[in-house]
Amino acid sequence: MLARRGHDVTVYDKESEPVACASRWNEGKIHLGYLYGADDSLRTARHILPGSLSFGRVLSKLLEADLRPHTTSRDDIYLVHRNSVVDAATLERTFGRIDDLLHEHPGARNYLVDVSAARSRKLSPAEWGAISTSDEVVAGYEVPERSINTQWVAGSLAAALRSQPRVTLRLETTITEAKPVAGVDGKWQVATNDGAREPFDVVVNALWEGRLAVDLTAGITPEPGWSHRFRYCLFIRTKRPVALRSALITVGGFGDVKNYNGRDFYMSWYPVGMVRQGSGITLERPEALDAAATERFVDAVRARLGTLLPGTEAVFEAAEDIKVRGGFVFAQARGSVDDPAASIHRRDRFGVQREGSYYSVDTGKYSTAPWMAEQLAAEISGG
Repeated sequence: MLARRGHDVTVYDKESEPVACASRWNEGKIHLGYLYGADDSLRTARHILPGSLSFGRVLSKLLEADLRPHTTSRDDIYLVHRNSVVDAATLERTFGRIDDLLHEHPGARNYLVDVSAARSRKLSPAEWGAISTSDEVVAGYEVPERSINTQWVAGSLAAALRSQPRVTLRLETTITEAKPVAGVDGKWQVATNDGAREPFDVVVNALWEGRLAVDLTAGITPEPGWSHRFRYCLFIRTKRPVALRSALITVGGFGDVKNYNGRDFYMSWYPVGMVRQGSGITLERPEALDAAATERFVDAVRARLGTLLPGTEAVFEAAEDIKVRGGFVFAQARGSVDDPAASIHRRDRFGVQREGSYYSVDTGKYSTAPWMAEQLAAEISGG
């Protein structure tokens, strides 16, 4: 975005390819707030709606592409677990209030589909029973949320970066510090793991992993209450199309499935996939899974998710490729998803911190990142 506004931009990435970590390997849910049913204040929904409703508009313009072939074609199914931290009746009331927020929002027509008149809908026992026959499920809802295939987005973003003559990619390079050359309103200098130092007019720290450590070198003290997690999930490609609704089990540490186009799927089971978490400045990356650990992981997700969503078995039976991939998850919140009082059930504390010409960006959710980038590019460019 900055390059298209006429700025010369240097992008640093520790990986050998851009957009190779958590932004490539996640479920791609474009949140409207329904997942955060434990936040009855609706602060999360209000905070994420401007970004999520702008996601399609901003990203399609950035990529110069139609997103529709790469997004889920039907509304999500939410199945309420009997051990949910929010009971079904309370959840239904919260969903209705989120529906009202959508109807009041001027950007509701700009979502991946028009949601200006959409409403969540309670499923009959026969309807949700066709998706899950487990007695662990006590209710079901259809909500107007969609998801996007993040592997396609990542590949397209990487190609867009490489096509920009004003963008210089510094791959396999880690930023170790950022400091003002003189005053904070002037140039800033970044240092890298190879010992190099380079000055810039503006520095944007949009790291998802390691942002807080660089912020500290820049003089920004993180606000208390953050947490880091590292999760693994499954990304499956099938030999033939499989008919399966995108569905998740809520509210708590359960699982979900995304069907992007009939052949590309995402699956997760939270207790299996959550392999590391902490509340330090950084979180050490877990060791890569070897072949045996990968097989055990796939089997565990398949078994547990299959007890609640038996339709997922058809995906495994038709699979031609199964990848176990993961990434870091940062939240300005903490606690267990199984604790109804934990702040992890809210996502209303993300945004941008500024120290002169240095910006630290907590995008909060994948779905709000493009809109935040658009806003920040406009601010840096002066409108």
